[in-house]
Amino acid sequence: MEKGQIIELKIEDMLDDGRAFGRCEGCAVFVNGSNAPARGTGPLAGCRSAVPGDTVKTKVTKTRKSSAEAVLTEVAEPSPDRVEAECPYFGSCGGCTLQELSYDAQLRLKEKQLRTKLARLGGIDDPKVCDIIGAEDTKYYRSKAVFAVGPHGEVGFMKGRSHIVMDVEDCMLQSDAAMVCTDALRHFLKSEPGLAGKVIKQMTVRTAFGTGEVMAVIESEKKEFPRMEELIGMLDDAVYSLAPDGSGEADEEAEPYFSLESVALIHKGKCHVLAGKPTITEELTGSSGMSVRFEISPQSFFQVNPEQMIRLYEKAAEYAALKGGETVLDLYCGAGTIGIWLLNELRSRDEEAFGNTKVIGIESVKPAVIDANRNSVINGLVNTRYFCGKAEEELPGMMGLGKLYKWNEVNERIEREPEIKIEKADVAVLDPPRAGCDEALLKAVMKAEPDRIVYVSCDPGTLARDIKLLCANGYEFIEATPVDQFPLTSHIEAVARIQRKK
Repeated sequence: MEKGQIIELKIEDMLDDGRAFGRCEGCAVFVNGSNAPARGTGPLAGCRSAVPGDTVKTKVTKTRKSSAEAVLTEVAEPSPDRVEAECPYFGSCGGCTLQELSYDAQLRLKEKQLRTKLARLGGIDDPKVCDIIGAEDTKYYRSKAVFAVGPHGEVGFMKGRSHIVMDVEDCMLQSDAAMVCTDALRHFLKSEPGLAGKVIKQMTVRTAFGTGEVMAVIESEKKEFPRMEELIGMLDDAVYSLAPDGSGEADEEAEPYFSLESVALIHKGKCHVLAGKPTITEELTGSSGMSVRFEISPQSFFQVNPEQMIRLYEKAAEYAALKGGETVLDLYCGAGTIGIWLLNELRSRDEEAFGNTKVIGIESVKPAVIDANRNSVINGLVNTRYFCGKAEEELPGMMGLGKLYKWNEVNERIEREPEIKIEKADVAVLDPPRAGCDEALLKAVMKAEPDRIVYVSCDPGTLARDIKLLCANGYEFIEATPVDQFPLTSHIEAVARIQRKK
């Protein structure tokens, strides 16, 4: 096999980075999608990606000893699971890599990927993976949108495998409120072209679907820029124009469903509220009718699919199996959402047992810790405590397994006492970033000897790696449930139940 060679192969699988996979001449071939529509006849002429079950022709772009990289040139025979992509930006935008795969096939693929990673990387023989929890709404589900700003006033997303900003006027994943805000920013930059990409770098729009509150966050190289107040007004008018019936036309007699409640600016990592409130409020209602409210600040982490977030947290509550009287560690806790959900779920079942249960949360982002404490108050909780710091440092310090430090008035690093001491925990909830848990954190968790560990993961590979370490040190994997938080994309969310061996 040589670079530039055209080869034909059957697509066997897709990887979690969106590449397709097949074999040719005993060699593993990883097939990237194409920005240019693939050749073919009829509907096959517009295909931009290879999906499992396709027979495709590809052009080899890189060769190695036992593998090769290739790019799609033609779909010779389509998979029975192939569908036509709806988005006009598909193939150019680096986002929804699974648009040409039916939704049922997407779910099967993600469930299989989780099972494969747990077996291959986690060393678990025949891991129990429950049926994936699919989404009812596969479009317009994201509550957070991050739009890059290009040097010529483009407002949108990065093109696949590049740093080029592509102007995007509509997106199948984002809320109407997010898209009208991009329109407003795009029009503003036309009259202030010198700000595009140089001063204004990106804009994040958060949408609380349960309350209709919207937040726009502008990341800027300067704390102030020309006509800032005018941009705020344009954003406000754009969101207000969204009618309750979704027609996009303002109705003077009805209150708009969406309302811009906060505009903030981030400059050199610090957040400044330009207009409105410092937070927006989201309300989530579980299948039992239980409602939980959360305040979200510009820099705090919050799951981007609220409907699936409910299903994810309900599964986490099932795995936590709180009875009352437990000490729960909520690590990488963000705005405290999981721990607060678990306590509310217990309270809805048993008020007395709820009162004897406490949650201790650790999070490295200070605004998120402030949100977590505020969210506890909003939900009437007094049995939570949240601490700011890296979980892999704070927990060992609280356990007496390591030293903690702080900076004094003359900028000297000095040792400090932990704010709380922990000897034993009953349940540990882990919700780390994509990189997974730090090994020092896992060792501290194991030292606390919780009976149950609930691991919420956005990366099956690091989940499997961490489970392998836990299983080598007195714990056993029970089961995992994938939840499709990100329809049309290759990303997977999963929650795993891990138990201490008796």
